[in-house]
Parts: sequence; C-alpha cells; structure tokens
Amino acid sequence: MQIRNNLIKCFAALALGLAGCEDKLLNPTPESVLTANNFYKTANDINQAVLGIYNNLQTRRSSDYLLMEVPSDNLYMSTNTTIAGSNDVDFLTLNSDNALTAAFWNTTYNGIFRANSVLMNIDNPTNYAAGAKDQYIGEAKFMRALYYFDLVRIFGGVPKVTEKISIPEAAALPKASEEEIYAQIIADLTDAAAKLPLRNAIATGRASRGAAVGLLGKVYVYRKDYANAKTQFEKLIKDFDYALVNDFASLWQLATEDNSEVLFTVKYIDGTNGHSLSTNYAPNGGIVGVTDRGAETSLPSWSLMKKYEEGDKRKAATIQEWWVSPAQPNAPAIWYPYVSKYAVKHSYGASGIDIPVLRFADVVLLYAETLNALGDKAGALTQLNRVRQRAFGNATHNYKGTEAADLMDLILLERQLELAYEHERWFDLVRTGKFTTVMKQEERLYNYASKSPVVVNLAPQAYMSVYPIPQAQIDLSSGLKQNNGY
Repeated sequence: MQIRNNLIKCFAALALGLAGCEDKLLNPTPESVLTANNFYKTANDINQAVLGIYNNLQTRRSSDYLLMEVPSDNLYMSTNTTIAGSNDVDFLTLNSDNALTAAFWNTTYNGIFRANSVLMNIDNPTNYAAGAKDQYIGEAKFMRALYYFDLVRIFGGVPKVTEKISIPEAAALPKASEEEIYAQIIADLTDAAAKLPLRNAIATGRASRGAAVGLLGKVYVYRKDYANAKTQFEKLIKDFDYALVNDFASLWQLATEDNSEVLFTVKYIDGTNGHSLSTNYAPNGGIVGVTDRGAETSLPSWSLMKKYEEGDKRKAATIQEWWVSPAQPNAPAIWYPYVSKYAVKHSYGASGIDIPVLRFADVVLLYAETLNALGDKAGALTQLNRVRQRAFGNATHNYKGTEAADLMDLILLERQLELAYEHERWFDLVRTGKFTTVMKQEERLYNYASKSPVVVNLAPQAYMSVYPIPQAQIDLSSGLKQNNGY
C-alpha cells in the first residue's frame, strides 16, 4: 500500500506502514496493515520490510524530473501540461503551497520511516542466514542516506529522524542544519559500504557495496571535501569492476539496461509495474515502434540541444529531432524534438526501462571534478576525456591541456551532455553557485514550424537554491520554520 500521511502522523507511525515486494524489487504487492507486534519476527519479514523501503523511491523516481530537470536549462513544461505546480517550478516562481514539493516531502520521508523501522527491529529475528543481517542493515542505511541526500539538496536543512519519537516530540521537531543532515548521510553510507555485499552477490536494483562507495564519494563532492571524495572514487575505480560501456545508446535499451555502468538503478516492468516517464516525454501523437500516444508534459530546451557537437553520439540517444507520426508512418518526418533517453516500446504510462540513480559515468566526471579541485588538472583531463571519447567513438574530440584553465566549465558541460534527464543538472548548477547566472535566460522551442528558439527571461535569486518547506508541514508543527525568501 502507498501511504501518504503527513509528516507528524508518519513520525508517530514509524512501524505501521510498509509495502512488500518480490525479491527483485518488481511487482510490489499490497500487504495487510502491519505492526511491530505481528511483524519483524523472521529474517523473511525483515527482507520484505527492506524491499518496502525501495518502494517509495520506485514510486517517486519517475516524477523527480519535475523538481530536478524542469527548473534547469535542460527541460521546460509544454503548453498542454496539466501537472499541478509544474509551471511554478519551470518559471522559478515556487511557493510553499506547491503540490510537487509536498508530494516529494511525504514520499521521501515515508521511505526514511521504513528504513528506521527496519533498523529498530533488526535484532528481533534469530534465523538470519550468514551475512543477511549485515546486508539488511546496509540496505536500510544506504536508502536512508539516499533519501536524506535528496531532501537536503531540495530543501536544505530538514528534520532528522533516525528513531521512533512521540507525536508531541514530532510536532516540536525543528529543522536540523544541512551539516547535521550530511553528517548522518556520511555515517550511514560509511556503515553501508562496510556491510553491503558486492553487486554480483545481490539482485540488481538493491543497494550494493559499490553503490554505497560511489554515493559516498558524490556526497563528499557536494560538501567540497575533495580529499575524502578522491579516496572513495579511487577505491571504486581500482577495487570494483565497473566500467563505461562502449555504446552510450545501449544504456537506454531494455536488453542491455543491466550493464557494467550501473551502480544503482530503480527497476521497473512494463505494464505490470512500470513508470510514466517514457510516456511523459513522448510527443502527443506517439513514437513509431515505441508508443501510439504520449503525454508530452515537457520538452527539450534549445539551451541544451545547441551544445551537442556534430558527431556526439549521445545526442540521438538523448534527444530526437525528427518525428514521424505512428498514424502516418510513411509520411515525411517533421522537425519536432523530444526527449528520447527513455523512449523504449512500452505500455502507456507503464514503461519498463529502468531509471538510473547513479552510474559509472557520473562517478568518472565527479572524479575529474575532484582532481581538478585538488590541482591535478592533467588527471582531471584524463578522466574527463574517458567520457568524451566514448561520446564520439574516438579521441579526435578530446579536450587538450590548453583548455585546462576553463576545466570546471568543461566538466559541467560534459555532465550536462552526458547526464541530461538523469536528474543531475539543477543540482549541479546549485552546488556550483551558477544557477543564478545560467538560469537568467532559457531558450525554448515554442514554435517548431519556424525552428526559432524563444528566449525566456527568468529571475533566479540566491535563496532559490533550496525550495520552500511545504506549508502543510509548517502548519502542523511548532518547531518547523520556513526557508528564507519564501
């Protein structure tokens, strides 16, 4: 069951709501109402509870683009969208009553509560197989860290809850500082990395040791703790078997979605347990061989499209420019750009393509950023060009040492081109302090017939680096205060 309680009710019900799933995180099935008194008795109970933690991310991930891509210069909402609150995100006019931030808050905290429930009851069973208890602890801590990482990047300081508290305590709970939240994230990931199995010893879609190490390195980059980031990235690169795949497009195909580049991904099955992202990015008229109709909620910006160079193989796997209507498959193609990164054959609103959370190319680019920050520009260039060379199929477009003076700008550019529509761009602009400059204008393609981009003027302010705390949560609390500027 999907629980949509408010924050205070959830604080008081840490052990009351969880969803069971099959072992591979696919086809979640509803369970009767469970409590600590009649559950958490066996190792299988704990396993089911752990899978329930992932369920919230599976529910949320397909709509993360609305808060993580739409406010950036990669994507804008189409004129026919009906998603409540999305236009305020698009035009950077968010307020505390936004429906999208409220849903994000509730779903993410529900995931945290489920993780807390597992950790509070982990000692109950006595029939664990060898290594299972540590695995479940590692998974719960990894997921709790990931949920808090998302919350702190979206809202800044948020309430920190790691154990069961009473309703009065919940009502009075203030925001923890960003530093306190990050300290909890780092502690959880450090322990998860020590306890989790390697990826070949656990089902794809469940957290592994490599996922914890990679995410920990990423968190350190956000903290600008480059020495510790370097340690984690070098451990991942040297001690694990992750690698860039040869063909970028294969990352977005059903037959090859499980590959050497996946550190952590959210699993889906077409129709029975699919997501809406593929449909939302598809044109209204559908895509030949993919879907007979789409929702076309959002469209690729010209600000991004114009940055792909000739020969960059990532472009066609990310954005298709020419479109043929499935209703008239023999008609000439028209220029009608759409996001194609998740364009696989799928049932309407229920696509089976996985949505990545962390992949190796992200790690490589963060490692380049880390080396650059530590003064090793040659090493940074080497890592940056690993991704660049894969994009073009050869070294002819590699960056040269003469360009090292602007290396951070090049790294951010490659991150934009490589990770477009993987929910990274907004955070990259915010954490580097560039969003107030970059987002003053965005080029959008409102008139496809003329191929003329329209420059949209926006008014980004420094306080917009975090979103407003949902007003419903503030109204229920005596301790929760609104973020500055809202």
